[in-house]
Order: sequence, then structure tokens, then C-alpha cells
Amino acid sequence: MDLRFMGIDHPLFDTLYHILDDDEQDTTDTGNTKRNKSRHERRYVRDAKAMATTAADVKEYPNAYVFVVDMPGLKSGDIKVQVEDGNVLVVNGERKREEEEGVKYLSMGRKVGRFLKKFVVPENANLENIKAVCQDGVLSVTVEKLPPPEPKKPKTIEVQIA
Repeated sequence: MDLRFMGIDHPLFDTLYHILDDDEQDTTDTGNTKRNKSRHERRYVRDAKAMATTAADVKEYPNAYVFVVDMPGLKSGDIKVQVEDGNVLVVNGERKREEEEGVKYLSMGRKVGRFLKKFVVPENANLENIKAVCQDGVLSVTVEKLPPPEPKKPKTIEVQIA
């Protein structure tokens, strides 16, 4: 998306646009020097772009956390929900443009590409009991809370007579 089209013309936005847009190219041309981007750099930029454009809400209920992520046009089989590094909930998927023979797009405004969101889950979340439901392009991931720990009882030490 060219930000100048929206009336925003600032060098910072122009640089950001080029950085984010460059992830689909294998090389960048800076003057006479052509430099190859590493696969890791391209993946990082692609993931950052996906995280920035994926809309999500986080709600806290008395007994659970609910993560609501927009996943328009994806079927439940195209969405992956995982727990990484012990406490990071990762939701991702990819929507591809459907190619139809003889069809020419006049306008392309719907998002295609990767959907990605990462959430650091609070310590009191029960990561063994996670439910994910996708309905009408909205994914709801419910993570139940662990019951609060019982207060520690004082330890009684028997005093012996010497």
C-alpha cells in the first residue's frame, strides 16, 4: 500500500513502505550495490508485516482468557494454534488469492497472505486446556485460568526437651 496515495507523504512512512514492501523481493538495489537479503531477514519482515496487519482482541473473564483474532476467508483447517516457548500463544494461517480462468481483477482490496498473532499468556493460564473455535471468519481461542494457589499453612516444628 502506497501511503502517498492516502495523502501521507513523509520520509519515515516512505522508508517503512519500502522496507515492508521489499520482503517479497529477493534482492534490493541500492545505487550500484546489489545486496541479497538473507532468508531469515525476509521471514522476519514478512512475519512483522503479518503481525501488524492481523486484528485481534484479548479479553479477560473471571475463569478464562479469550483471544479473538480476525481470520477472514480462512477455513478452520487453514488455521494453526500453537503454544511456543512455554507461554506464547501463536495463531497463524494463510489466505491465498483464488485464481479463476478468464477472470480479471478490477480492484483487489481484500487481504491475502499470512495472518499471524503472538500473545504472551499470563502465568495463571492453564495451557493444558485450550479451546479454539472459528466462526464467520473470527477465531476465538479460550484459555482457562488455573485456580489460585492455596495459601501456605504455617509449618509447626515440635520443640524437644533437652
